[in-house]
Amino acid sequence: MNSIVAVVGRPNVGKSTLFNRMIKRREAIVDSVSGVTRDRHYGKSDWNGREFTLIDTGGYIVGSDDVFEKEIDKQVELAIDEADVIVFVVDVISGITPMDEDVAKLLRRVNKPVVLCVNKVDSNKNRTDALEFYNLGLGEYYSISATSGGGTGELLDAIVEKLPEREIEVDEDLPKFAIVGRPNAGKSSFINALLGEERYIVTDIAGTTRDSIDTRYNRFGFDFKLVDTAGIRRKAKVKEDLEFYSVMRSVRAIENADVCMIVLDASRGFEGQDQSIFWLAEKNRKGVVILVNKWDLVEKGTNTMKEFEAKIRQEISPFVDVPIVFISVLNKQRIFKAIETAVDVYKSRSTKIKTRLLNDIMLPIIAENPPPALKGKYVKIKFITQLPTPQPQFAFFCNLPQYVKDPYKRFLENKLRQEFDFKGVPISIYMRKK
Repeated sequence: MNSIVAVVGRPNVGKSTLFNRMIKRREAIVDSVSGVTRDRHYGKSDWNGREFTLIDTGGYIVGSDDVFEKEIDKQVELAIDEADVIVFVVDVISGITPMDEDVAKLLRRVNKPVVLCVNKVDSNKNRTDALEFYNLGLGEYYSISATSGGGTGELLDAIVEKLPEREIEVDEDLPKFAIVGRPNAGKSSFINALLGEERYIVTDIAGTTRDSIDTRYNRFGFDFKLVDTAGIRRKAKVKEDLEFYSVMRSVRAIENADVCMIVLDASRGFEGQDQSIFWLAEKNRKGVVILVNKWDLVEKGTNTMKEFEAKIRQEISPFVDVPIVFISVLNKQRIFKAIETAVDVYKSRSTKIKTRLLNDIMLPIIAENPPPALKGKYVKIKFITQLPTPQPQFAFFCNLPQYVKDPYKRFLENKLRQEFDFKGVPISIYMRKK
């Protein structure tokens, strides 16, 4: 389970530059997947063998200066709720501003580790100027230059030192399902209907679920864990329409699950928040099932279901091979169908295909539709194997891997999906030099 580090601070102090620098060593790996640039304020970083999830809260602010004040408070409160370590970035050139003092005041009250980071320290004069930040009352600070990278090593040392010790989890090897989605889509009601008990408080007010519990579900022949449903918790102060908040709330649940069941409200459709959560699950290479809840409230014609499904698939392309189940939690309609589908996706995610079978099926397809020639050079794929990873990843060995572009990789992925059952599971394809 990764620890979460949140980067907070007022606008224009260099949070995003610092964030990009900290995830740099991982960014190439993460971003080589199509469709992941949608959530650029979330990334993974590692330092001295400790991996952590980094969230840049600042990237989400929109509006004018007076809105900034309120937003900053909300972000800091959110970071205080969710993060294990808070990195507070200030700017040596503009010195301490009233907004910095407000943030520091909020941070002094909490008992979570705070790392004060003074950015834009590019010269010795700036180094002396940085001393005034002791006045914020947050103790020692770290001078850095996010642009050139100076001082970031010491900063990362300090962050890693403050990360909580990892608890060794006794894993019972049960499938882990996370139920995520925007507030008030009916996640709590879904869990209550499954468990047959009122485990979560359910009201019409969005975001009433506060605590997160891992629940083991063992009945009707199913045995799995419902993972930390933190995606549901939400503080009353947070405005309903802010996409970022429900995404940040879902990060932990998604990272710790095998399959994500995304619950959406049929009366609202597949909106921005739902899409962000979907791409977050895809980026983390988790199995995905989309549950369209409150289907009983929708006026239906002959093709309503087909049209609704087509609309969702259009939004999630190119990863369209995802099961969509229409449910009504209130009427207990198709709830077990939803669970069966999630179990099937979990099985598909752990499918291992024998190398010989893989080559027997795929090589003739490739011979019929070879990769397009580039600069007069022809790519010959000789051998395919599935990598020993928790989710499906395939290595295609060929003479010129650098010439195989994304469209052909998508063609290979589609063929794999046609031949083998990978419904709801992201597939990674790598070209290797033979």
